[in-house]
Amino acid sequence: QVQLVESGGGLVQAGGSMRLSCAASGRTFTTYRMGWFRQAPGKEREFVASITWTDGRTVYADSVKGRFTISRDSAKNTAFLQMNSLKPEDTAVYYCAAKVAAGYPYDHWGQGTQVTVSS
Repeated sequence: QVQLVESGGGLVQAGGSMRLSCAASGRTFTTYRMGWFRQAPGKEREFVASITWTDGRTVYADSVKGRFTISRDSAKNTAFLQMNSLKPEDTAVYYCAAKVAAGYPYDHWGQGTQVTVSS
């Protein structure tokens, strides 16, 4: 099992920046890829970004390209989401997740952290 704990959420004004962290513990050697997802009130959860743990390859949703950056610190088993030029529509609960291999679903999830962007 892999345990994931997010931190770094809060309130920020539009145009501001925020960095989220996701600390992994447990069987972290089984992690293939980590991702960030978000869910706004009344909406379905959506993909934000992901990073392959071994080679650092990243994927982004079109809505955050150029504004968000996902990274990882392998030595600390921690993934990050740097969010710049935040917009009110970025307001959501942000979750990190992990999967053990390509083609598998994300089967480990954190508890989520609230990000609120005021206009």
